[in-house]
Amino acid sequence: MGRKFQQTLESILKDDRRYAVGAYVFVRMALDYTVKKVNESDTGRKDRNVSGGELLEGIREFALDTFGPMAMPLLDEWGVRKCEDFGNIVFNLVEAKALTKTDEDRIEDFMGGYDFEEAFVKPFLPACALKQKGKVL
Repeated sequence: MGRKFQQTLESILKDDRRYAVGAYVFVRMALDYTVKKVNESDTGRKDRNVSGGELLEGIREFALDTFGPMAMPLLDEWGVRKCEDFGNIVFNLVEAKALTKTDEDRIEDFMGGYDFEEAFVKPFLPACALKQKGKVL
């Protein structure tokens, strides 16, 4: 993490303490991961802006790849409990001029998204636990 980014985070955290520093660093890394992935699959355009939906999917994949079954507990520890939290983090970074956005980018793009248990817990449950979850106990 560069000194300028660290100063930006300190400034954000003075005004908004909902999320830990780790959440901001993680979202920045997940954005880099997502941009690289999108650019690799979209050979006609380089360094294009990613949509909120693309970023949410990139965040999910990056979290699973990086933290495995610890993704949800770690996100929770950072104060991130739903997709809207990712949107708040992104737009805090935009407001601090650490990220840019297009006129089409809206915080509402992060509303709804995916269920955290489905996204970060279910991939690691054994098949027998998944079958039991479907039954009324």
